[in-house]
Formats: sequence, C-alpha cells, structure tokens
Amino acid sequence: MMRVWLAPILLLVSGGAVAAKLIADGSTLGGPLFLLAFVLLAVLNSPLVFPRSITAAEAHRRSAADGRPIVFWRPGCVYCLRLRYAMRHRARRLHWVDIWRDPEAAAEVRAANDGDETVPTVVVAGTPHTNPPPSWLAAQLTRSSPN
Repeated sequence: MMRVWLAPILLLVSGGAVAAKLIADGSTLGGPLFLLAFVLLAVLNSPLVFPRSITAAEAHRRSAADGRPIVFWRPGCVYCLRLRYAMRHRARRLHWVDIWRDPEAAAEVRAANDGDETVPTVVVAGTPHTNPPPSWLAAQLTRSSPN
C-alpha cells in the first residue's frame, strides 16, 4: 500500500523543502508557485486520479459479464496518465487494476510483455495490448458496451 504513495509523498516533501528555502530567501511568489507545481505533480502521480482499482480476478469476472476492457496500470506511469486523461469520463467504464496492489495482476502483465511490467496493458476479449492508443481503446469500449 505504501509503495503507491511513495512518489507523491517524496514530491510533497521535496517541493515543500525547496519552497520553504525560496520563501526564506525572499521569493514570496516563487516559493508558493514552486510548491503548487509540486502538489500538482504529487496528485498526478497518486492513485487519486484513477478510478478505484480492483483485483485482476474481479476485473476478469466483471469483464466476462459486461465485455468491457481491463486496464492494468501503476501509479506514476505517464503513459497510464495519458490514457486515463484521454478517456476522460469513459475511464470509469473500464476495469482498472493497479499492478502494484495485486501480485496476480503484475504476473499477468509480465506474461503478456515478455517478463516486463509494461503498463498500460489493456486486455480486450482475453487478448492483451500493450500501451494502445487512446482512440483505439475508446473504439473498443464503444464496441464492447454500447451504453
């Protein structure tokens, strides 16, 4: 659990330290702006910007029932962020699995990517696709669930 929060916490602590130093040196505008930038980076690298993760087993069960794709991701992955933001409101219709929280999910991703934990890995109808374009995933989502 702590692993997913390590990067955001480090960003907040280091950003706060540098901002405090800037403010102490007299930069009353630069310090708060620097802190704001690091807070934004911490939020973007946290699990907060993704829909709630489920286990790989639960994702497969749900996907079998509703036909929606499964997205394997991890916090801090810029490609996962790109996919998440490109999907916008449709992201909640996907099944998101954090590979850092589920060892079974990490093993599935490694099996699909020659031993590498490359994310995002998207499973559509049982077939894994590594780092697909967001437009492709949107088309798969439209095909798999018309609602």
